[in-house]
Amino acid sequence: MAQQKIKRLYLIPILSKALDILELLEEEKRPITLEAIYQRSHISKTSVYRILKTFVHRGYVAQSADGSYRLVSRPKKMRFGFAGQSAEMPFSEAVTSSLRAAAAASGVELLVRDNRYDAETAIKNAREFVAEGVDLVIEFQIEEHVAPTIAHIISRAGIPLIAIDIPHPHACYFGVDNFQVGYEAGELLAQHAISKWKRKVDWVIGLDIAEAGGFVQSRITGAFEGIRSLLPDLPQEALIRLDGRGMRETSARVVADFFRRHQRADRILIAAATDTSALGALQATLDAQREKNVAIVGQDCIPEVLEEMKKPQSPIIASVSHEAHTYGPRLIQLGIAILRGHTVPPYNWVQHRMVTAKMVQEQQD
Repeated sequence: MAQQKIKRLYLIPILSKALDILELLEEEKRPITLEAIYQRSHISKTSVYRILKTFVHRGYVAQSADGSYRLVSRPKKMRFGFAGQSAEMPFSEAVTSSLRAAAAASGVELLVRDNRYDAETAIKNAREFVAEGVDLVIEFQIEEHVAPTIAHIISRAGIPLIAIDIPHPHACYFGVDNFQVGYEAGELLAQHAISKWKRKVDWVIGLDIAEAGGFVQSRITGAFEGIRSLLPDLPQEALIRLDGRGMRETSARVVADFFRRHQRADRILIAAATDTSALGALQATLDAQREKNVAIVGQDCIPEVLEEMKKPQSPIIASVSHEAHTYGPRLIQLGIAILRGHTVPPYNWVQHRMVTAKMVQEQQD
């Protein structure tokens, strides 16, 4: 009796039920209805329904037009290649984590490579995916000028391509509406100037990513438009772009250099293309002791920026969340749809959300 109890502890009831249904379908060798499975298995109808739907989703079972179910030969497991932007970039790592979880849940084999924020590495990774014979590639790399090369390598091999944030030829695009997220960031910066500085602004800095190309650069274009929509008298020459490359050190350096050249400037708005750039601008601001006269809005809502916004009077007043946790499920679904021959939109927009310092501080109270 004791031995039986010990063995029973290791059983997973729902898995046992699923295997019972699978074995029943195997015995039948013909389509069978949900009602018949329910009657013969003595498993609750709700559980039978959910188990069957899972089997259909994972490719073990097919559902006929009349609603009956039959066992099918297990299809080859899909293999996706994912080249992440950089393991050193928090947002890229969040996307990678989301993709790994979604691939595991969907039964997709995911091969992950790191582009290391480097064009040559991205090209090398593309060639490796082709050599490994993946079914689909998801590309996340920052250099617009190598996008045609990467797309050519993958397209020539007949492999479908999904491109994150940077459009690639022959690829299905997935990412945020860059102009819109920039515009909303600009509006928030302008509102800060209106409420805190009586509408007085000396300079607006757009921390850009030159190598990303016009599509991503439209984040800064949008930010400038958002600011001027509420501060129409701001002269055009007060708005300048600095190339922060989306990196902390580079952004800190170019902002610090700007501060040295404009020591009399009191009120400065900074729209950063990424949160990593925003953190570089923050460091330069603190080093120059200008935190009371600088307002920064970033993009991505990485954890370090959320922690920074918990501090009262932080120069980082907001960040636009690109909802990285949603990337994995949507990218896997998109990839499966492409491989199954479904028509998919050429541009697949990510839902974004503005997160302000006030919101973060209220949540911790």
